[in-house]
Amino acid sequence: MTHINKGPKSMNITPTIGQDTHTVYRNDHAEFETYISRTKRQAYNLAYRMTGNREQAEDLAQEAYLRAYRSFDRYNRSMPFENWLFRILTNLFVDSLRRRPKQQPLSLDRSISNANGDEGFAFEIADHDSDPERIVLRDVMDERLQEGLAALPKHFKTAVLLCDVEGMSYEEIARTMETSVGTVRSRIHRGRRMLRKYMEQGPPVHSLRPKLGTAAV
Repeated sequence: MTHINKGPKSMNITPTIGQDTHTVYRNDHAEFETYISRTKRQAYNLAYRMTGNREQAEDLAQEAYLRAYRSFDRYNRSMPFENWLFRILTNLFVDSLRRRPKQQPLSLDRSISNANGDEGFAFEIADHDSDPERIVLRDVMDERLQEGLAALPKHFKTAVLLCDVEGMSYEEIARTMETSVGTVRSRIHRGRRMLRKYMEQGPPVHSLRPKLGTAAV
């Protein structure tokens, strides 16, 4: 029995999908359990930073594991499991945006270095033991970042999060999002530029969206 213990309550994976166990060979089932143990923290953290809500993050991560489990026989083992899982998770999140466009506040630290050697945004789960004055400042920045992220085109947002949250390389993001490295680079660059403009100048949220008739890369 497998639980994801990150967050306020455990996420029980195996019992929920027990009815499908007969479709998976025993050794594949054991292998999947190993992948869960190895990736559950990353999956939850990515889901949390996408949703900004612990309960929604648990639901999103669990659904991603369910989808991965049910299609595990189609998993290409030449690809890192986490890349495959993150693609499932991000696709589920993008689909959910139509039903739940608003996000809860996220946390922001401005200093970051990533796997691509460039400068980006850093996101982290809030530290509830921080200094009170810092919490006030963080809350203000969180709200503005939330609005900026909500205004980004969905593919820009996903690329920025995978790069600046998970520290994935452009090549890994390209494989995860099933697109070219050049497209990933463009989405990250433009997404960061939009976020920085919002964080520095605080323009109306709608002004971050591409102009009508301008196709997003």
